[in-house]
Amino acid sequence: MKKKVVVPENFKGTYEKWHYALAVESGGFLFVSGCTGTRRDGTNSDDPKEQFEQAFLNVKAALDEAELTFDDVVDMITYHVGLQGHLNDFKEIKDRFIKEPYPAWTAVGVTELAVPGAIIEVKVTAKR
Repeated sequence: MKKKVVVPENFKGTYEKWHYALAVESGGFLFVSGCTGTRRDGTNSDDPKEQFEQAFLNVKAALDEAELTFDDVVDMITYHVGLQGHLNDFKEIKDRFIKEPYPAWTAVGVTELAVPGAIIEVKVTAKR
């Protein structure tokens, strides 16, 4: 089965430095790598809501490049540093991007993420 690497222009540096694609399309599915709320300049906001929004904007970049939308998302896994403390704020931001019918969703609390200062990572699978 063939796969197509999906790397928006502003993620090419990440692709080259860290050797991973923002997303891969295979078998009619788009598998989006976990996206933190890190801005393109490598910084993270101290405001959790801003990190949550940026994480979804980073996911959106992959969906846009593959000509898909959040409506095509069938599964979502979110990783949270401080899950219980910010789950309601996360849900508020998530609901700006994810609409009914909702995808499957798993929320996981973790102690840290790969990017220092990141408190959220969003991974989705979309179906073409």
